[in-house]
Amino acid sequence: MNSAPRPMRILQTTIVVAILLATLFTALPSQGAVNKNFYERLSLLLTPQVESVASQTVKPQARIGIVAGHLGNDSGAACVDGVGNVTLTEADVNLKIAAMVEQQLQQAGYQVDLLNEFDTRLNGYRALAIVSIHNDSCEYVNDGATGFKVAAALNTNDVNRANRLTACLVDRYQKTTKLTFHAGSITSDMREYHAFREIDPSTVAAIIETGFLNLDREILTKNTDQVAAGIVDGILCFANNENIESTPIPNLTP
Repeated sequence: MNSAPRPMRILQTTIVVAILLATLFTALPSQGAVNKNFYERLSLLLTPQVESVASQTVKPQARIGIVAGHLGNDSGAACVDGVGNVTLTEADVNLKIAAMVEQQLQQAGYQVDLLNEFDTRLNGYRALAIVSIHNDSCEYVNDGATGFKVAAALNTNDVNRANRLTACLVDRYQKTTKLTFHAGSITSDMREYHAFREIDPSTVAAIIETGFLNLDREILTKNTDQVAAGIVDGILCFANNENIESTPIPNLTP
């Protein structure tokens, strides 16, 4: 087995080729008597081709999962008019936001999986992070029923990273949309969201309710790109370990 280092082997090969070329060109007739292309083809065949190291290195894309809440299962919250006709569904709003998030993350260089509510791919799903997108009720509650909520998975292997994903989403989404963060109204259903139990425990996960379909309908339906950008900025904050300002959020307690 040839144990010479790669640079030495390349040098040895080059010397042998040079000697062979010199011998051939001495023995063969001059270029005036032989087609010039013959010499060019011969030179290409005998010259060692060294593959670029850069071409051998492929940077893997980080994977992000985005769940479009209720997609493929039910409508979620439904907005009805005065005569009982459905004018808007949560599932439709969630999908519109999720599709924009997917596109923006792909443009940022990430591999993105757009997932249904009960997608079979959630079983053992492994990624840098997964975020499930939802919205709150269409019913009028009071004038304070506006704003967003974010909660992280309870059953995670890394509480610190889960809290950081939550903090990033809260900070960036609030700055982008100017909506109020409702820390006090996060429910156990959000923390115990079914997908959190299905994915691989090493995958950091969070769920966000991006607004209320009643008082926040305008920004959710007419400025959807802004809503999506707030989520993307939060995910990138987490992925790139960006700085965030102190935002009061409830910490995870296993």
